[in-house]
Amino acid sequence: MARELHLNLFIHGRGHHEVAWRHPDSAQRAPTDLAHYRDLALAAEAAKLDSVFFADHVALGQDLGYAARGELEPLTLLGALAAVTQRIGLIATASTTYSEPYNLARQFASLDHLSGGRIGWNIVTSWAPAAAANFGQEHQAGIDQRYERAHEFVEVVSKLWDSWAKDAIRDDREAGVYAHADLIQRTEHRGKHFAVAGALNVPRSPQGRPVFVQAGASTDGRAFAARYAEAIFTAHLQKESAITFYSDIKTQARALGRRPDQIVILPGISAAIGSTEAEAQRVWEELNELAHPSVGLSRLSNRFGGHDFSHLKLDQVLSADDFPDPSQVEASRSRAQLITAYVARERPTLRRLLHSLAGARGHFTATGTPEQIADIIEDWFVSGAADGFNVMPPILPTQFTVFTEEVVPLLRKRGLFRSEYRDGTLRDRLGLDPVPSRFDSPTQEQRSA
Repeated sequence: MARELHLNLFIHGRGHHEVAWRHPDSAQRAPTDLAHYRDLALAAEAAKLDSVFFADHVALGQDLGYAARGELEPLTLLGALAAVTQRIGLIATASTTYSEPYNLARQFASLDHLSGGRIGWNIVTSWAPAAAANFGQEHQAGIDQRYERAHEFVEVVSKLWDSWAKDAIRDDREAGVYAHADLIQRTEHRGKHFAVAGALNVPRSPQGRPVFVQAGASTDGRAFAARYAEAIFTAHLQKESAITFYSDIKTQARALGRRPDQIVILPGISAAIGSTEAEAQRVWEELNELAHPSVGLSRLSNRFGGHDFSHLKLDQVLSADDFPDPSQVEASRSRAQLITAYVARERPTLRRLLHSLAGARGHFTATGTPEQIADIIEDWFVSGAADGFNVMPPILPTQFTVFTEEVVPLLRKRGLFRSEYRDGTLRDRLGLDPVPSRFDSPTQEQRSA
């Protein structure tokens, strides 16, 4: 079967530019209105995209005065969207740093049942410095400790999701037997961070467990992704770095005994699309004119663990000396490394850097006609930089409408993207193998492996 392009819509407020909420073309509904998310999910489903995705934040940003904040909790939102969509995948972020395995396993198993097997979990280790105080912790855990906890967390929830056999429920009214007790096993996990007895009190879900999604790009993040991830949302400002990342992840996965085709890599793309290049460029110009520097500075500070950049002038040309050593950052290390590499390469002014990050927070931004955007997507796909894209429109819904109505048909015409959904789960759509069960026979286990 020919390799197939995958597309996910990343729904973020009224758009991915930090001031999309102010733009006249952005949604008029409040970011807490279900109808806003319903309409976007249905539009993505009509365009036959693989999935929609929601990030999460467990702390309120300090730039609330000039930035739209107060997002809905994503697992709750997925439950609502599962009821109004039929085919599209639904992916939500949940933190291993500030969650407990048993509760999270129950929530995702329930969602997978409610959606008929369309759920994915974006596994994160929360890096926001302000989050710790919301969970009774005086200090944020370092990146090494966060990933150590994450490894054990995934181990525990995987055991919980595997505590029921596929055919454990008999539901025999006449015989009075509801379930085969011998096909439900306790977890009995005892580790450094967690002690969980199990079994899970939700039966095995249609996919066995949610699709594992991951977004870290630090050394720890890549190692974690190579071991567990089945889809990766990654940020790159250049195709060359995306190719390097793609090759590294697939190589690490192969060394761990995994098939590289069992990891779908989806770089973010935030495209301003117009009937001409000039029209598309005006989208960025209009957005950047609305931006407030304090919002960009606050976000830049958070990426570097709270470092103070306020002494820098907006039109000052930057150098690497203006930033802390990114390898020592305990917050968003991979994004800090991306930013400092960009500064060393481009030598932008602070104003230009903030405008660049305002568009998609370090993801690739593009400007052009539908044909030019389709060319970029095809080029990255065939060049070994991507298996598809995490689509991040700068303004929602208008720029996504242009993408679905004008870019997607071009991708179909080029034989890259589907025209209809095939039957099956999100896992099936992404070309992923079934999740093996501890209750499988040896023959079945070998076949699944």
